[in-house]
Amino acid sequence: MKRILLSGVVLAAIPQNLAHAQGDEGQGRGHGHAIAQNGDAHTDAQPQTWPAFKATTSKPVFSLYDALGRPDNLTVKGVFRARGEGLANTFRPAPFAHNDYLASFFTDIFAEYNLGTVKIGAEVFDSRGYFVPRNSAVSTTDVNAFQLGQAYLNVDLTGILQDGSRSSLTAGRFTKDMGARRLISRPIYRNTMNAFTGLSYDWKGANTDRMTLLWTMPHRLLPDDTRGIHNNTIELDSESPDLQLFGGSYTFAKVFGGSFEVYGYGLYEQDSGTGPGSVQTRNRRLFIPGVRLARKKKAGELDYDFEAIYQTGLSRETTAVTDTRDLNVSAFFVHGEAGYTFAANWQPRVALQYDHASGDSSNPNTFNRFDTLYGVAREYNPMAIYRPVGRANLVSPAIRFEVTPSPIWDAFVAYRALFLADRTDSFGGTQIRDRSGRSGNFAGQQVEARLRYWVVPDAMLLETGAAYLFKGSFLRDAPNAPDTADTFYGYLQTSFFF
Repeated sequence: MKRILLSGVVLAAIPQNLAHAQGDEGQGRGHGHAIAQNGDAHTDAQPQTWPAFKATTSKPVFSLYDALGRPDNLTVKGVFRARGEGLANTFRPAPFAHNDYLASFFTDIFAEYNLGTVKIGAEVFDSRGYFVPRNSAVSTTDVNAFQLGQAYLNVDLTGILQDGSRSSLTAGRFTKDMGARRLISRPIYRNTMNAFTGLSYDWKGANTDRMTLLWTMPHRLLPDDTRGIHNNTIELDSESPDLQLFGGSYTFAKVFGGSFEVYGYGLYEQDSGTGPGSVQTRNRRLFIPGVRLARKKKAGELDYDFEAIYQTGLSRETTAVTDTRDLNVSAFFVHGEAGYTFAANWQPRVALQYDHASGDSSNPNTFNRFDTLYGVAREYNPMAIYRPVGRANLVSPAIRFEVTPSPIWDAFVAYRALFLADRTDSFGGTQIRDRSGRSGNFAGQQVEARLRYWVVPDAMLLETGAAYLFKGSFLRDAPNAPDTADTFYGYLQTSFFF
């Protein structure tokens, strides 16, 4: 049986003066999933263990499936996660709190009934946050109480082509991971989920090539007002033809010892109106082609991950109802990574990484800031109330060291230098900006570490982590930069699987 992972860690020391961070999640190459998805053709259902390390299977302390009498053809899984996190000396501008903190809780119940050719699935998420200070950075990425994230029919189409391939069609509400999860993802570390309503066709050839075609309406997380978020108000997420995401991906297997992915996505967005309660947007109409060449890590071998994405189309600069001027979009992102895992008991791995995401230039007629859409950025930093580093206006070389000493624990430490791709645009997720460009392009340096430990294999996972942001000239000297010291963030979380 496949398993699920939620991170857990042990923080050695947390200063009393903790503040908070802001979040989104998971590592592009699979470092944790709440209830993830797996399967040859149907990729949106079965729970899966995502960490590189894998604990010895043991019977859970409590099994929801057993409690229901082990019904035939029914899969039932659940997870509960509790996390405490704090941030000291914010990098965000006023009026954000200098110190921030959050106690968050995530509950996930998944069920799927197998009728043979047809599967019926549903999943409920409940994401809540407590002890939120005034002017906190807590947002819809942290709080989204009681949502029906998945409610779908999956039809097995295997055998129609009679060529050894497997395929399926999913209709309804579902979550989705695509490729390296940099554009479309199901978050792991983040406390809330991305979900979509629409259609997804998944195919896997006899030669293990893969293809996905989809048309969706992404969900708008609600409530999205400060009071509703702080009160954990239950308001059902919404979808609308005013926001559509569509496209496809084809992955060639066994290319240079790895895989080669080619994809193209489209995003269509428009305002829902101009009256009270209407949703104002940047009216994005984007075409997003990309390619990725990747090879999984393996002891005694070189692994790599190279990806390039381009964005073109039209967008407005702001969401203001008075902003009706369409700008030409030209934005890009490139990622390069090469690592080596030594054939030793601890499976040590060293990786060099480089990321470049375009920022908006001073040209008033174009929009150049890269948009990561529904991707995750856990490969840069913890999300939640932290996340200064995002996939926008970023130039960042990094080095990462990982170890997996045993099946029950792993750890990593990473160093990352941070620069602005365009010195007149805001940096990452900090909201710090100097339109004159006189504050330079050096944002700073970040050191991050994480430890995960299976207290009870397959049942209880403990995770802790910390990040320290050494502020550079830009984060200290920009006109709206806060007068605070370097930023420290830490978290401790425990996940229970049942």
